[in-house]
Amino acid sequence: MSRYTLGVDTSNYATSLAVFDTAGEVVCAKKRFLPVKAGQLGLRQSDALFHHTAALPEMLQELAQEFDLTKIDAVGVSQKPRPVEGSYMPCFLAGVSAATAFAAARDIPLIYTTHQQGHAAAALYAAKGEALFSQKVLLFHISGGTTDLLLCDQVRTITTLGTSTDLYAGQAVDRVGVRLGFGFPAGAEVSRLAAQCTEEIRPKSSVKGLQCSLSGLENQCNALLAAGKAPEYVCKYCLLCVADTVARMTKAAQKEYPGLPVVCAGGVMSSDIIRTWVQQRLPQVYFVPGQYSSDNAIGVSILAAREAGLWLM
Repeated sequence: MSRYTLGVDTSNYATSLAVFDTAGEVVCAKKRFLPVKAGQLGLRQSDALFHHTAALPEMLQELAQEFDLTKIDAVGVSQKPRPVEGSYMPCFLAGVSAATAFAAARDIPLIYTTHQQGHAAAALYAAKGEALFSQKVLLFHISGGTTDLLLCDQVRTITTLGTSTDLYAGQAVDRVGVRLGFGFPAGAEVSRLAAQCTEEIRPKSSVKGLQCSLSGLENQCNALLAAGKAPEYVCKYCLLCVADTVARMTKAAQKEYPGLPVVCAGGVMSSDIIRTWVQQRLPQVYFVPGQYSSDNAIGVSILAAREAGLWLM
């Protein structure tokens, strides 16, 4: 028998909603990127909170046209970025308010989770259905706010094994894109332009064990542009440096945690150039479709189903 859960996620990039069917199907998913002025690298939290608050009623109405929301049995919401003490961003308050009101009006369970756990759940589900939810997994979460290699245990416990000591991968990609005149976030446009480059490129990455440094990548890209390199070359170079960083950190992690599946999540990891580079060297690494990799509420809706006792009981 199908039961349905609603997921709500209000990150610093997008407003997201999703409905999950416990029979094993994502019924529908909606996402609206937050508007960022040309040339800017993101939003102030007060502006993000405002845009989420304005978008959620409209998006719920759109969702209601595709699915009967009276059938929802539980609601899940990401209340903060990560499952660690002190993790906090005001933009998540919009989602919490909307989810709390919905659950109270319907008198159904409200499940709190985090943005990172939502990313993890969506990626694991897209990679192998329910199979990866019962074991430990090495998870790369790479986006504008993270470049983290994580040990994920059933998506309940997440331990950071490695990270960037300075710039995040998504920040490097966005800064290159915005410098080239693209809107924020710029990942999709950087990937599109990079695909036009046919030159063979040897990337340079800075990795020590499970830690990486990406501040030099921004400087390298700026230097290449100043030297007259074509924008498509610079975009491809940027993405391949991220890909090489992922490959090297993965190899280091596999020495310490042999035999664990490796799954990639986060908006940056939806790049075909990154996926191709990594899988040519590590074919066993799971990459998932962009709908499940970039910001979404799919994972939140899945975790709501599990924690409410409706799925994987």
